[in-house]
Amino acid sequence: MMLLNSLASLYFLAAVAFAVPAQEKRIHHQPDLSDHAHDDAHSFQYDHEAFLGKEEAKTFDQLTPEESKDRLAKIVDRIDTDKDGYISHGELHYWIKHRQRRYIEENVNKHWKDYDKNQDDKISWEEYKNTTYGYYLGEEFDDIDDKETYKSMLKRDERRFKTADRDSDGIATREEFTAFLHPEEFDYMKDLVIQETVEDIDKNGDGKINLEEYIGDMYTAEDGESEPDWVQTEKKHFSEIRDTNKDGYLDADEVGQWVLPGEVDHADNEAKHLIHETDTDKDERITKKEILANWNMFVGSQATNYGEDLTKKHDEL
Repeated sequence: MMLLNSLASLYFLAAVAFAVPAQEKRIHHQPDLSDHAHDDAHSFQYDHEAFLGKEEAKTFDQLTPEESKDRLAKIVDRIDTDKDGYISHGELHYWIKHRQRRYIEENVNKHWKDYDKNQDDKISWEEYKNTTYGYYLGEEFDDIDDKETYKSMLKRDERRFKTADRDSDGIATREEFTAFLHPEEFDYMKDLVIQETVEDIDKNGDGKINLEEYIGDMYTAEDGESEPDWVQTEKKHFSEIRDTNKDGYLDADEVGQWVLPGEVDHADNEAKHLIHETDTDKDERITKKEILANWNMFVGSQATNYGEDLTKKHDEL
């Protein structure tokens, strides 16, 4: 999971107060729940983000092991919807998918109020553009150093906004704005996801991704640093899995198979993984005792804002 952070970074809008955060300017090359090999010997970070949700997992560092275990026990009670004392694959699968959906919903809600200036429950392109870039538009970015980058970002945002705007009325509903912020979640945004991914990685502008560009987007060696094992693994993935026609490049179709492998249910795979690793009596379901005995895998030294979350009334499950 060490790749996800580096893969998600691209632009930095330090001077624009309401700009979409940098991680949302870039399509993730792999889904938050990807088929990248679990490296449990190194870190349980992937499992934490899958089980808790990405944003919630970040705050677990603030808790002691005792607090983490206590809150984990409460979470287990919520996952066990039929209250039979066991967590089935179906219950865990639903929970993981629910965590991912909730992250997207909360992310959209967080930004909605910043952009819906006239509070009509819609966001026009003009509202978004003026809120994000308005300070510079009058001067055509002339008073900033890297104005070409900002102009390129504005053009890219406009293309993504117009693609998300299905009825082409220049106004985004909440669903269309969700497609704008998280295009990888919508089938009709697939071609744009692929196009942006290629543009981000293709440094020589030939419209394809070669091995050097593929690896360079994830890893740059420091002076005297030996290449990590996972880099060699990624090189093998490129040649043996990603590059299906074996021409040494990833074209748009191959990038699509890489970025949007629609037939793979990663939440299902993660539920199976967690159960396999913690089901000590091999009855294909896990108890609270089994989960707490493996609390590092589920929450580790990290936790979530469940302290306040669990005090609220929930009707999601």
